[in-house]
Amino acid sequence: MVSKVVITAAITGAIHTPSMSCYLPSSPATIIEDAVKAHEAGAAVVHIHARSPNNGKPTSDLGLMREIAAGIKQRCDAIICMTTGGAQELATEERLAPVAELKPEIASCCAGTMNFNFSDVACSIKNPKFDWEIPYLKESQNFAFTNTFEDLSHYILTMNKAESVPEYEIYDVGMINNISYFYKRWLAKRPIYLQFILGVTGGIPATIDNLTYLVKTAREEFGDFIWSCAAKDNSQFLLGPAAIAMGGNVRVGLEDNLYIKPNVLAKSSAEQVGKMRQITELMGGEVASANDVRIMLGLKGRSNVNY
Repeated sequence: MVSKVVITAAITGAIHTPSMSCYLPSSPATIIEDAVKAHEAGAAVVHIHARSPNNGKPTSDLGLMREIAAGIKQRCDAIICMTTGGAQELATEERLAPVAELKPEIASCCAGTMNFNFSDVACSIKNPKFDWEIPYLKESQNFAFTNTFEDLSHYILTMNKAESVPEYEIYDVGMINNISYFYKRWLAKRPIYLQFILGVTGGIPATIDNLTYLVKTAREEFGDFIWSCAAKDNSQFLLGPAAIAMGGNVRVGLEDNLYIKPNVLAKSSAEQVGKMRQITELMGGEVASANDVRIMLGLKGRSNVNY
């Protein structure tokens, strides 16, 4: 294992809905608060999405993204990783707008096209708080998260221009080959930073064998690279320690998992960060600071963002 482990906190995402947890942050103020507390608990990086403050629905509103990012920056030193996933059925330019305009230190970049189904959770909601929730969840049965090679080229070039380091989101093994394609053509630059995301319906299942295979495949393609592991739901605290033991980093947060342990809702992403920090330290590791990550990934620094 590495001596310093990067913990990323994915604060709210675009999958879970307000009826699934009263602790899911939706307004800019609650997203900012959870991000700041996650940083204080040990997260060097916070991964952010925006939601409508009126009803908690995922949105691509650039003004809200700016408000959230600026609010986090004002209160702490966390590195902000902005999403380019956004929400279902957003156009490419909508997804890229936060990177082009706000120029964050890190931005997510999904590494390929996939089915992305989270419709089953609609069955667990008996009395939705908002009318949009059930249709939104059920619509994901027919949702293809489209990221063509032309799209990927556009994402990578936009991030290069903004000097935002891509965090390549790897949902299945073939996506490693996609990024290798761009690396061999000099568009994807070093350091290569991969976020392995396991357990999404439509992606690779969340098992230690599969995580090992992803790491092995990426090592064969890139040699040295930096990686992190995110896993859905209860797999978060099973695969996270495995990733740390294998020399990787780890992502937690309410975007990926609403629970702190089976059947017990997490009160915040910060609570999950604290648990993962404790695990890291019990394993003999040290949690990386934001400045450690800036050096590791060659980031441009918080003074060079546009928010």
